[in-house]
Amino acid sequence: MIRGIHHVAIHVHDMDRMIKFYNEAFGFEVVGEPFAWENDDFIDRIVAVKGSASRGAMLKAGTCYIEMFQYSAPEPNNTKGLDPFDKGYTHFCVDVVGIEEEFERLKQVGMTFPEPEPINVGHVKTCYGRDPEGNLIEIQETIDENCDFPLDQLPPISKKA
Repeated sequence: MIRGIHHVAIHVHDMDRMIKFYNEAFGFEVVGEPFAWENDDFIDRIVAVKGSASRGAMLKAGTCYIEMFQYSAPEPNNTKGLDPFDKGYTHFCVDVVGIEEEFERLKQVGMTFPEPEPINVGHVKTCYGRDPEGNLIEIQETIDENCDFPLDQLPPISKKA
């Protein structure tokens, strides 16, 4: 029985900087002890990467967890954040209240956005942005009180400004 998604993992280049960003931006706090490994066959089996070495930490905000890794081995195949059309997990979404204020606050702590303001699509206001290392994060505010899952019952996306 699946109970839900436990955590999302993010590979970062500067763990200390990114822990600070995710704390200031979204209130994530490190839980438990940060961890590290190198030349550990047991951990290599868990992460399915031979010869791996990394620092790591689990962060929590509310019921959401992020597991953050800073690998020193092997070298990454990709060194930039993914785009929405790339293969793989490309973003996570944070549900907010007061999206216009959150949009401005998140810019102050280091997020960048391609749009000058959140976009009203009818049932939600939303905007994709990037953390300081280029990882995609969507912020959204539900503005239709009747908007609830399942997705196939949501109103169609409109081009309202």
